[in-house]
Amino acid sequence: MKLRDTIRTSARALTINKMRSALTMLGIIIGVGSVVLMVSVGRSFEGYILDQIDSFGGGAIDLYPTGFEKFGQTLDSLKFEDYEAVKRLSTVESIAPVIIVTEKITYGTEEASPMVFGTTKEIQRNYGLKLDLGRFIDERDVKSASSVAVLASETAENLFGNANPIGERIRIGERFYTVIGTLKTVGSLLLQDLDEFVYVPYSTARSVTGQRYLSYINLLAVGDDKLAQQDIKTILRKRHSIRNPEDDPDKDDFLVRSSEQVTEIINSVSLGLTAFMGLIAGISLLVGGIGIMNIMLVSVAERTREIGLRKALGARRQDILFQFLIEAVALTIAGGVIGIIGALLLGLVLTAVAGKFLGDISFAMSLPAVLAAALMAGVIGVAFGLYPARKAAALSPMEAIRWEG
Repeated sequence: MKLRDTIRTSARALTINKMRSALTMLGIIIGVGSVVLMVSVGRSFEGYILDQIDSFGGGAIDLYPTGFEKFGQTLDSLKFEDYEAVKRLSTVESIAPVIIVTEKITYGTEEASPMVFGTTKEIQRNYGLKLDLGRFIDERDVKSASSVAVLASETAENLFGNANPIGERIRIGERFYTVIGTLKTVGSLLLQDLDEFVYVPYSTARSVTGQRYLSYINLLAVGDDKLAQQDIKTILRKRHSIRNPEDDPDKDDFLVRSSEQVTEIINSVSLGLTAFMGLIAGISLLVGGIGIMNIMLVSVAERTREIGLRKALGARRQDILFQFLIEAVALTIAGGVIGIIGALLLGLVLTAVAGKFLGDISFAMSLPAVLAAALMAGVIGVAFGLYPARKAAALSPMEAIRWEG
């Protein structure tokens, strides 16, 4: 029997039971679609976060007290004198101290609760902040502890709508501040809306809060940021009387982290999550394969007389084997193609919806995931279709013809 006739016979068998074929493919569609969707959406959000890091302070280094990330540890280990010492390092190009003020902001009847940064003009360069109106904080504001504020775009809109806020006075906690500038839209970073920030002079924040320690320090390195990080660790360990020749971060009362290190952490976490989600989706694909085998076994039982008749008319064992194997592979490949197309379309919709809330997100189709899912579908078709096909091929012609099931 020619292969072409075998394929035609398999196709006829699949089209006769269209509903059964569709339901059989459903498990493969869901499995393949889940693999492609999970991996592609994961890569899309990873790219979005990395783009945000690059556009907002790409190349910057942040210096935190250990309590900033490790619950129960100190929050007051960074002093203003530490900032002055790090500032004098030859490997540091631009540095800004930060004190975070947790106070509500009001203007008339309008109220907002953004994160207020007490800082210096260097933060604008380090984070790549761009002015929309007015000016940013300068040295005179810091030296005189002026009551002035620069508003990020969303905070300005929440308080003033479309009106020009320059020269207007807002209230932060119990103190009034004059708005001297607004910033252009930045977007979000790690689910933090950067367009809600407010910037006031560092000295003013220090006076208002009475805080003698820094929330964190942000800086740009000269050349190699790893060299700058090592210099920072050396000088702070000396100042804080920390002996740590092993460079064990758990022994320090501060954390030094560059945007490059954050990127590496995000890549590592994203890879782990994507692999985990892909594994979960792969299990659904395996379940779909079991469904294929189950339906094919039912099909063999229902078509036993047909198999016996074909064998009696000269069909060889391998012809029957190929017929049922082709049916199983055809179902998995068709389901795989539908699953891939559906996953890509759904991924585009999900990223478009997410973009409405988080900003510009580009859907990143994962070609390796598509190819892997398609290959898995084919392999599952062969693996789970082989047993029913072999069972059909092994039937005795006379016993099959007498089958009454």
